[in-house]
Amino acid sequence: MTATRRVEQVMGLPVSLAVRGRHADDAAGRAAWDAVVAELRAVDAVFSRYRSDSVVSRLARGELGPDDCPPEVGEVLALGAQAEQESSGAFRVRRPGPDGAVELDADGVVKGWAVQRAARHLAALPDTAFCLSAGGDMVCHSPDPDAPPWRIGIEDPHDPRRVLAVVPVANGAVATSGSAHRGDHVVDARTGRPPSGVASVTVIGPDLTWADIDATAAFALGPEAAAWLATRPGRTGLVVWADGSTTTVSLYGALVIEDPQELPVTRE
Repeated sequence: MTATRRVEQVMGLPVSLAVRGRHADDAAGRAAWDAVVAELRAVDAVFSRYRSDSVVSRLARGELGPDDCPPEVGEVLALGAQAEQESSGAFRVRRPGPDGAVELDADGVVKGWAVQRAARHLAALPDTAFCLSAGGDMVCHSPDPDAPPWRIGIEDPHDPRRVLAVVPVANGAVATSGSAHRGDHVVDARTGRPPSGVASVTVIGPDLTWADIDATAAFALGPEAAAWLATRPGRTGLVVWADGSTTTVSLYGALVIEDPQELPVTRE
């Protein structure tokens, strides 16, 4: 079945939708997509570090206290604190900046959390399957157990024109963290330096909130990425090392495909 596709620039990145089934291209489906975009724009107004008027920017400047913020700020910060504990400090939303002051950077939580939340508008559509992607991190949903799963390509961080593997995902999420497109934007918070030895980490899990967090945390852990990811319950992953070799964690193996252009592709 051919999917209907939509795309919008939100939160500074392309948000795209592939949808098939009963409400793929009717008023209900379009309304659900509009609700997704509206919710992501609202999240951006709260969490963007690049907007001086956002809630987190005002919180970072001391103009607001935690009790003055919307409840979702507390939810995101709590997720960040949990991720810091579970990654032994490699992942942090609060860390020292260049001048020694503590910086608030919740980006490693917000994208996956926001897209997973916004996907509920699409999941409420009866008999409708979708793959919602934000900058290459995606939520997949297929209500029909007999329908073919979404096939998600994993980009080669050493050659973005090439897909290393494809994984079938009926209901779940896929996230990738790396440095191929955005440079050394992820650091090991224990050292303040970019991780060594690892090129990208892709995580497949039941929801995008933790798939995104775990991909970022595993990447920050560098040489420890695969060993740490193997301890995460319900997670599956593909670690691509700096030398081009790969380690598969848990269920999925790498499947070479001939026509990757037709696939949603996960990338950092």
